[in-house]
Amino acid sequence: EFYGKVLKNTTDLKSDACVASSRPVPAHIRHALNMLVVARTYIDYHTHEYGYKTPNISFVQGYIEALAEAGMKENSYDALISNGALNLCPDKKQVLQEAYRVLKEGGELYFSDVYSNGRLTEEIKKNEVLWGECLSGALWWEELLQMAEEVGFSPPRLVTATAITVHNKEMQNILGDFKFLSATYRLFKVPRGAGKPCRVVYTGGITGMEEAFTFDSQYTFKVDEVIEVEAEVAQILTHSRFSDKFTMLPSGGPSQPCVVGTKFMFKILYI
Repeated sequence: EFYGKVLKNTTDLKSDACVASSRPVPAHIRHALNMLVVARTYIDYHTHEYGYKTPNISFVQGYIEALAEAGMKENSYDALISNGALNLCPDKKQVLQEAYRVLKEGGELYFSDVYSNGRLTEEIKKNEVLWGECLSGALWWEELLQMAEEVGFSPPRLVTATAITVHNKEMQNILGDFKFLSATYRLFKVPRGAGKPCRVVYTGGITGMEEAFTFDSQYTFKVDEVIEVEAEVAQILTHSRFSDKFTMLPSGGPSQPCVVGTKFMFKILYI
């Protein structure tokens, strides 16, 4: 009842946690995000418009904690993309477990969500308005690191982070000293513990990033530039869809590739 009755438009928000980009959202995107029926109606149109013989997209309704029930098969997807959904799920570890299950080896969970600087109190968790503001369900960022490791993901790679401002005085009093961030992370399903530091050279080829590839907040790879990376990142680059975009060189050794890239057929799941 909160959405549509208490929260009717952006002027009813008490924080900027749920505020999207200031740039206007095209009408067709608003329809696709808010109306599953409308989205399905346009499948045939876009299949024809972009020259496909059969649809390369489908829209499925279900719970992200139970992707199997929605028909999502194990080891089926190269990437999962999510924006602001995890904080609304009571069982966040189950979400990560399901994401890990449906990803192929080398696959990635790329997602944005709200995080807190500590474990939230029960009062905050049960506050309806703060749920609507995407704050009550915020995960303590340290718990994300722990859950990711327990599920089997590589350590989360931070891409971006923005502080969230709470404008309402009443909400500020309830939240006390808790602080919140909107952050984007990358989690990869790759072998753990076997990698070594490596020198890498980005060879280009990623659409829209032909000259430079921003991997996360720490690494931006420019074409033909040799960069030393830690073992964790080397493991990701050699076992993911990025493997054919890089030449891997032994750390401090001769300039000979130590890993041969692999071609990937790309399949994405938005949750």
